[in-house]
Amino acid sequence: RLRLHDGKLVKDRRYHLRTYPNCFVAKELTDWLIDHKEAPDRETGIRLMQKLMDHYIIHHVCDEHPDYKDAKLLYRFRKDDGTFPLTKDVKVFMRGQSLYEKLVSVEGSILKVREENSVKYQRTFLGCEMIDWLVQEGEAENRKEAVELGRALLEHGIIQHVSNRHHFFDSDNLYQFWINFRRRRRLTELLNENSSRTLSESPDSPFCLRKLNPDPGNTSFLSVQTNKEIKIVSAVRRSSITSLAGNSNPYFSTTPTLVFPPVAECNPKSVLKRPVTNEELLSPGAPYIKKTLTIVGDAVGWGFVVRGGRPCHIQAVDPGGPAAAAGMKVCQFVFSVNGMYVLHLDYQTISSLIMTGPRTLVMEVMEAIE
Repeated sequence: RLRLHDGKLVKDRRYHLRTYPNCFVAKELTDWLIDHKEAPDRETGIRLMQKLMDHYIIHHVCDEHPDYKDAKLLYRFRKDDGTFPLTKDVKVFMRGQSLYEKLVSVEGSILKVREENSVKYQRTFLGCEMIDWLVQEGEAENRKEAVELGRALLEHGIIQHVSNRHHFFDSDNLYQFWINFRRRRRLTELLNENSSRTLSESPDSPFCLRKLNPDPGNTSFLSVQTNKEIKIVSAVRRSSITSLAGNSNPYFSTTPTLVFPPVAECNPKSVLKRPVTNEELLSPGAPYIKKTLTIVGDAVGWGFVVRGGRPCHIQAVDPGGPAAAAGMKVCQFVFSVNGMYVLHLDYQTISSLIMTGPRTLVMEVMEAIE
């Protein structure tokens, strides 16, 4: 959007005796995408813009065309006409981006490479340093408000304690930015997906396990689609048990942490050390912190398994999948899915909610403080 403004593609335009502010011509934009190597051809450019429409980022100026058409039609960024849906998650993300840009662009920034327990971490800061800076720069009126801002940033996965042991406090604990907002992203990343997701026919199916035919040594996860495939998974698990004696197995690069008994059909023993109730999770002073994870599914899913019920927990996470990249871990409890409170639901219902929802999954999880 900003590049199009700079290039004067977004401007006030007149059509049928009416002026439409801050809009662009679809055909011109498709040309621009190809010229600037954001899309290899017109078909890809159209698909990219349709993605932006599907996610409420752009729209036809009169909302007469629900699809993006490569024609002399006027479209506009919702950010330019005030119709962009600014949810709490989006507001926190944009606030985090603004603070990050401000911090990395000033001399003597508090963001530095620091070491803790012989491990070096990038873009780190002390909690008390961040509080001082936020108050000094007018980003917060007082230290209490600054702490609340820091906690919101941590819960939305923008910052984190370097060893993920603490929530955000006005202390000398070491934190870092988890997101590098300056990573150059290309629009074509939006297309690296398979939108045809359907819930497995098996009611016991781990809905978000990964590849059906994984590359050797890549992952211990398989997709499960039918009862026949469940038998295949069980067979793989049986062979993995015998491989622990030293024989090589292409599905595990190290000793596996997930070994499913052949009679369990993808229902491994719970990873929880003991049962946890909703009352225990939600009681005042409970040793749990709530985090918000934004997980963008790839062509083979999200890469995690949810199990249990009331509350559900994360049973397994593919170390190479989107969920792991977003900060998901086993033993976290699922608090909400795409804004819907789910602590009272079982895992089959939550699985269905995720599978029938958008590819970009926003989950709130509760994690025990070590």
